[in-house]
Amino acid sequence: MDKEQRPVSGRQRIDYLDVLRGIAIFGILITNIEWFSFYNPDHQGPFLFGSADRIVRVLQFMFVEGKFYSIFSMLFGWGIAIQIKRFKNDDKGAAAFIRRRLYFMMLLGGIHLTIVWEGDIVFFYALVGFVLLALRNLSNRTLLLTGILLLISPVVIYYLRMKIPFLHSPVAQLTQLGEHLYQRNGWTSQDLDRTRVLIGSENIFTTIRITLSDLPYRFTNLLYASRLPKVLGAMLVGFVIGRSHIYPKILEHKRKISWLSIMVLLIALPLNYLMARHMYYSEFSFTWTTEGWYSTIAFALGVFPLAMVYMLWAALLLDHKKMRKLLLPMIPVGKMAFTNYILQSLIGIVLFYGIGFGLAQQFGPLALTVIAFLIFIFQVLLSTIWLKYFRFGPVEFIWRSLTYGKIQPMRKLEKQNIDNH
Repeated sequence: MDKEQRPVSGRQRIDYLDVLRGIAIFGILITNIEWFSFYNPDHQGPFLFGSADRIVRVLQFMFVEGKFYSIFSMLFGWGIAIQIKRFKNDDKGAAAFIRRRLYFMMLLGGIHLTIVWEGDIVFFYALVGFVLLALRNLSNRTLLLTGILLLISPVVIYYLRMKIPFLHSPVAQLTQLGEHLYQRNGWTSQDLDRTRVLIGSENIFTTIRITLSDLPYRFTNLLYASRLPKVLGAMLVGFVIGRSHIYPKILEHKRKISWLSIMVLLIALPLNYLMARHMYYSEFSFTWTTEGWYSTIAFALGVFPLAMVYMLWAALLLDHKKMRKLLLPMIPVGKMAFTNYILQSLIGIVLFYGIGFGLAQQFGPLALTVIAFLIFIFQVLLSTIWLKYFRFGPVEFIWRSLTYGKIQPMRKLEKQNIDNH
C-alpha cells in the first residue's frame, strides 16, 4: 500500500488530538501570562525592553491572540463527538453521561474561577457545552453553517451595539456590579489600585476577595468580546469534524491541504496584522467605535482560519517521521490539559502576586514569552514523568471520579491488576 494512502490508526488520531491540546495549552499560556504579570507598557524595569517588547506584542496579537482558544474550542466539540460515538446508538445514555461530565467540569471550573483566577475559561466552556449538546442531533450541514454564522456574528453584534445604546445595558450593569463590589471592599475599580493590592498583599484571603470582586468584569469582558458565539461556533465546527472522520482525509490529500493552507494564509495574515495593530494602539475599554468594528471584522475573518491552518499543519507534521519527534513531547501535556491549565494559573500567581514572589509589572512581552517557554518546558517534563506512573493528571482524576461516581484507578499498575482480574 502506498505510504500516502495507508490507513490511519485510532492511536494516531488520539495522538493528534493530544498534540493539539498541548499546542493550545502553550498558546493559552503565552496569552494569559501577560494578565498574571499585570504588564503595563508605561512602566520601566530591568526586564522591559522597549522596541523589542513592542514587536513581540504585535507578533503575539497577530499569531497567538484568539487562535489557541479557537483550537481548544474545536477540540472540545470534537471530544464530545467522540464520546457520543462510543455509546453507538444510545443517544440518551450518551447525553446523560456528557451532562454529568459538563456539570462536574463546571464545578471544577467554578472553583478555579472564584478562588484561583477570575480569568478561568473552563466554567464558561462547560456552560456552552450544554448548548452544543442540545444541538447534537442536527445535520452536519446545519451545524457547520450555524457554526460559521456564529463565528462571523460578532461583526453584526458589534455594529448593532454601535448604533443601539440599549444593547450596552448588560455590559454597563455588570460594570456597575463590579464597581459596587470593589467599593464594599474599600477599593476602586481602577486596574492600578487592583494591581497594588494584589502585589502588596501577602494575605491569600485578600487575593480571593479581589478575585471574587473581579467576576463581573470577567463576564463583562466575555460579553464585550462576543465570546459566546465565537466559542460555540468553533465547538460546532469541531463537533462536525469529529463526527465526519475528516482527519484521515487530511493525510490522504496532503499536497492539496498544503496549497489550501497557503491560500488561506495569504488572506488571514493581512487581516491578523490589521487586528494586531488595532489591539496594540487601542486602549482596552468597554466602548464601541468604528475602529473597533474594523478590528472585529479582521478578527472574525482572520483568526479562526489561521487557527485551522495551525491544526492542518500539526496533522501534516505529525505524519512526517522527522517532524513527528518535535511534536511528541506535546502529547503528555495534552493528556493532562485540564491539570496543566490549572497549574499555569497557580504558577502565575506564585510568580507575580503578593502571596508569592510579587514580580508583577517587572517584565515585558519578550521576557514573559521566555518565562512562558520555561514554564511549558517544566510542564512537558512534569507531565511526561507523571504519566509514566499514573493514568491521568490529578484534575482529570477528580473529574473522572466525580463523573463515574466512584474512585477511578489512578496508578497504571492498579489498572493492570483490575484488567487481569
